[in-house]
Amino acid sequence: MDLRLDGKRALVTGSTAGIGFAIAKGLAQEGAEVIVNGRTAGRVTEAVETLNAETGGKATGAVADLGSADGAAKLLEEAGDVDILVNNVGIFAPVPFTEISDDAWQEIFDVNVMSGVRLSRALVPDMVKRGWGRIIFISSESGIQTPQEMVHYGVTKTAQLALSRGIAESVAGTGVTANAVLPGPTRSEGVVDFMEKLADTQDVDRETFVRDFAKTIRPSTLIGRLAEAEEVANLVVFLCGEGSSAITGASLRVDGGVVRSIV
Repeated sequence: MDLRLDGKRALVTGSTAGIGFAIAKGLAQEGAEVIVNGRTAGRVTEAVETLNAETGGKATGAVADLGSADGAAKLLEEAGDVDILVNNVGIFAPVPFTEISDDAWQEIFDVNVMSGVRLSRALVPDMVKRGWGRIIFISSESGIQTPQEMVHYGVTKTAQLALSRGIAESVAGTGVTANAVLPGPTRSEGVVDFMEKLADTQDVDRETFVRDFAKTIRPSTLIGRLAEAEEVANLVVFLCGEGSSAITGASLRVDGGVVRSIV
């Protein structure tokens, strides 16, 4: 399928590794001009160079910490016109509910939710004027099944579902779509690090815990393994294309069947 992304400009937040990088790569392979974002210049430069070497694309980088309004403003200034916004940046950490401080709640909400609010709010008007645009939030199955080991993370992922639907409602009939994608347990640098920390809290072998995570911690999985970042990216890239124009206001799972629901 030709997704007709040639000449489209795509901003993928938190895209120096993992799912974000896989999405950026997929979009570049479809002809989009991709803006890679991360918090450190070294990681961004490395990701851009790798992306261009592997795709022959026109990726550029923008360094910004999206945990603050100033960081979002800096990114918007560097990015310029954007046709596709993928709100992928996110943080998480296993912390018992009673030990999550106010500061930790505020930090995770600023990064996971307010970054998408700020960027979407700024970019939607021009998308509407052009009569075309795509906004996607990378949520999580944790937005439906709140994990007891990181309640604050689950709350932010649920908020993203409401946010994407609300944006879709606000741009109805304009040619702009907004959707949320819900990955399940997915192999990435950050997730493996998270799993190892969780293994330490349970005093179990790290390697064994990571290998068996999907089956033991998310036993409802139907694929019996971690998903790969590219498997998540495939759905996201399709949603960015012309062929997805009738899909908006939706929450779409690529969770390996972890969520036990038929809708």
